[in-house]
Amino acid sequence: MPAQILDGKTLAKKLQAKLSQEISHVQSQKGRPPGLAVLMVGDNPASAVYVRNKERSCTNTGIVSYGRHFPQEIEQAVLEKTIIELNQDPNVDGILLQLPVPSHLNAVEILYKIAPQKDVDGLHPVNLGKLSRGEEGLRSCTPLGVMELLQEYNIELAGKQAVIVGRSILVGKPLALMLLEKNATVTIAHSHTSNLAEVTARADLLIAAVGKPELITPNMVKPGAVVIDVGINRLENELGESRLVGDVDFLGVSQVASFITPVPGGIGPMTVAMLLRNTFFSYMHSQG
Repeated sequence: MPAQILDGKTLAKKLQAKLSQEISHVQSQKGRPPGLAVLMVGDNPASAVYVRNKERSCTNTGIVSYGRHFPQEIEQAVLEKTIIELNQDPNVDGILLQLPVPSHLNAVEILYKIAPQKDVDGLHPVNLGKLSRGEEGLRSCTPLGVMELLQEYNIELAGKQAVIVGRSILVGKPLALMLLEKNATVTIAHSHTSNLAEVTARADLLIAAVGKPELITPNMVKPGAVVIDVGINRLENELGESRLVGDVDFLGVSQVASFITPVPGGIGPMTVAMLLRNTFFSYMHSQG
C-alpha cells in the first residue's frame, strides 16, 4: 500500500482560518491588530517567494505586515538599528529576519538584536533555552509545524525511535527537543554520520532536513515508517525547466513508508502557519 499523505497545505489553511477568527474576536479588546515585520535583504528569488507567501498569509488572517526590503549592500549597523526600532514599536508583535542574508552580514548578531518576546522564529537564545527546559515560549516555526502535523494525524511518538537527518539550529536541534518532550527516543544524524542508511533504517519516524535533493532512498527507510521531508530543493533539467523536490525520493519512499509529506505542500505551509501562530502568541502576551 502506498503511504498516506500528510497534507500540510490543507491543515495550514484550517489553522489559519481558526487563527483569523481568534484575531477578529480579540482585536476589539486590544484596540489593534497583530503586527509582523519580515525583514529581507537582497534579491534571493527563493526568499522573495517565501516573503510573499508570508505577507499574503498575514493579510488573509488579519495580521498587519510591516515588511522591510533592504538592498544587498546594506550595512550591519543600519539593519540592527531597524530591529531596535521595531523592538520598541508597540504595533509590531513579531520580527523575522529572512535567511540567508548576504555574506558580509553577521546573521547571528542580527538575530540576537531581536527582542526575545518578538522573536517569532524562535531562534533567540532565551527562547531556545526555554525550549530546552520545556517551558512555554516562542518555538522554531518549522519544527513546530512538524509536531502539529504529526498531532493532526494522531501519530504516536512515545517510545518510538525518531531519527533526524540534519542538525541545524533552525530545524534539527529544536525538533529533537520537541520530540524528546513527547517521549520519543531521538537520534540526530549528519554529514559525519557513519553508515547513514543503517541509522535511518531503524527509525519509526524519519525526518530529513539537510537540503540535499532526494538523499533518502527506499533502502534507507524502515517499512511502515513515518517520513517527514523538510527539504526544499529546486532542480533544473537540460531545457532549463525547474521543479521542486525534497530531501526524500518521494515516489520510491512512498512505497515503503506508512505516512509521508509531499514537497511542496507538506511542511512549507505548516511553517508559515506556525509563524502566524507565534505572532498571535506574542500579540496576546504584549502590553499594548
